[in-house]
Amino acid sequence: MAEREIKGLLIDIDGVIYDDEEVIPDSIYAMRWLQQKRIPFRFATNATSRSRASLAGRLRDLGIEVADDQVINTPYVAARELRERPWTRCMLLVKEDARREFDGLTLVDRDPQVVVVGDLASGFDYATLNRAFQAVLGGAELLALQKDRFWRVRDELVLDAGPFVVALEYATGRNARLVGKPSRDFFRVALEGMGIPPQQVAMVGDDIENDVKGAQEAGLLGILVQTGKYRPDLVERTGIQPDLVVKNLGDFVARF
Repeated sequence: MAEREIKGLLIDIDGVIYDDEEVIPDSIYAMRWLQQKRIPFRFATNATSRSRASLAGRLRDLGIEVADDQVINTPYVAARELRERPWTRCMLLVKEDARREFDGLTLVDRDPQVVVVGDLASGFDYATLNRAFQAVLGGAELLALQKDRFWRVRDELVLDAGPFVVALEYATGRNARLVGKPSRDFFRVALEGMGIPPQQVAMVGDDIENDVKGAQEAGLLGILVQTGKYRPDLVERTGIQPDLVVKNLGDFVARF
């Protein structure tokens, strides 16, 4: 850690800035400090239920001045790729707000060429999963916005999109292509426009696999915060070694 100068940051949102509806202590102060010091940053999140505009709007409501394009989420990354494949028929398994990122694409409920799976929460009913199952069996590509196992809502961990992606993989015998963290392509997109090499950027997150290991494999530093979904027993079980473990985002910023 001491041998590598940090000139920019990628910062997760849920679990670092807030947990569902609860703001994490020191996170707002930390972001304001980073902005005062003009340290370049992007918010890099696997959140699939909201559009970038919605996520940025909530951050602004909390007092963090951020432009929409400073938020990189998986629906945006997926939609950007699909726009390079004109006329591709897409079936979206995402919430309504996240669908805004896919405006202008060819969206269908039947006979798609791509099935895009994000977080539908209670929308993952039998009929929806079976429709996606039949589409993939029929030759559609399975595109996973993320494969997170769980996330935190208030005081408990709840299922995320990953278990439903894996269910479709198991049922179809087809592997999903991953868009979000820990994909190297996601980190590449998140770094665009920062003008900083990966080795001088740190990813700050609460997920030991997606945030820390994913960042390290993409050439970044991986900083683990002890907030959000962090659980010491789960971290120890992975055997992954973060470059630094901190109490929260404020604790990390205080070390600059």
